[in-house]
Amino acid sequence: MPRPDISLVSPAYRESKNLPVLYDRIKAVMDDVGRSWEWVIVDDHSPDDTFDVVAELANTDPRVRGVRLARNYSSHTAITCGLHHARGGCAVVLASDLQDPPEVIPELLAPWEAGAQVVWAVRGKRLGEKRRTLFFARLFYIFVRNFVGMKEMPATGADFFLLDRRAIDGFCQFGETNVHVLALITWMGFRQETIVYTKQARLHGESAFNFEKRVQLVLDCVTSFTTRPIRAMGLIGLLVSLAGFVLAGRIVWEVFVLEQGPPEGYASLMVALLVVGGVQMLMMAVLGEYLWRALDEARRRPRFLIEAHVGLDPAAESMPAAARREPDFVSES
Repeated sequence: MPRPDISLVSPAYRESKNLPVLYDRIKAVMDDVGRSWEWVIVDDHSPDDTFDVVAELANTDPRVRGVRLARNYSSHTAITCGLHHARGGCAVVLASDLQDPPEVIPELLAPWEAGAQVVWAVRGKRLGEKRRTLFFARLFYIFVRNFVGMKEMPATGADFFLLDRRAIDGFCQFGETNVHVLALITWMGFRQETIVYTKQARLHGESAFNFEKRVQLVLDCVTSFTTRPIRAMGLIGLLVSLAGFVLAGRIVWEVFVLEQGPPEGYASLMVALLVVGGVQMLMMAVLGEYLWRALDEARRRPRFLIEAHVGLDPAAESMPAAARREPDFVSES
């Protein structure tokens, strides 16, 4: 099968109702674009009949290809899997819930055709989102841009993007298990451009991206791209030590110069112990996050396992497993 010009990659979790609607819209847009295309759908082990819908679409249209992961990993792992299977000259990553309208794809293609290798669709507005979600999203990107130091990351976020073939190949060279995909692509460099679009409300269902997964992404982003927490620990330790030396000097002054006798007070002693002990435990927790991720990488476990697939070209499975950190085998659908 000849390689397509454009690969569309969509992670999917409980999207059985949305995928047929999205397929019709993608087909209409891509037919107007006039380039050959494929759609790679990665089912993140949905508990519903999402993969059955993917298989039905693949049987109807050979341009649709599907993968079902062996367990629920995360949307970022599903995106990684999809990019490893994308064969096109570029890949457009868009959500399966219709929040990323496929009608924006021609706008992404224009900068790519002009030479851009990474094109971000930056959210101008986000329809149908709760204020709490918008607040935490804004807080996260402020944190990433200012604390982690990724000034190039769009201030309002961008889950909808295009990668050139060279950027895809570069991305697939990374074998990190715990990583924020968007932060990694930003860190990679290449010639990056942005467009602005309006993120739509979900057509069916609710988002499975809960608070725990948000915290996990923050930790992955911090531990993968900055050493500032560790350096902050050193600074805090220095300040606490200096405070201890100052207090010790004051006690020596009061005892030997002012002859006031040693200070008394159980409460002040307990406050000092609790503060120092709390700071030490916080520092150990930060070190533990870094050490755990180092251990996770040292195990060399596969980044994802594939339970089933439909419509995949066997030639696409000849990619070295070491380069993509996935097993050498896939089970037949």
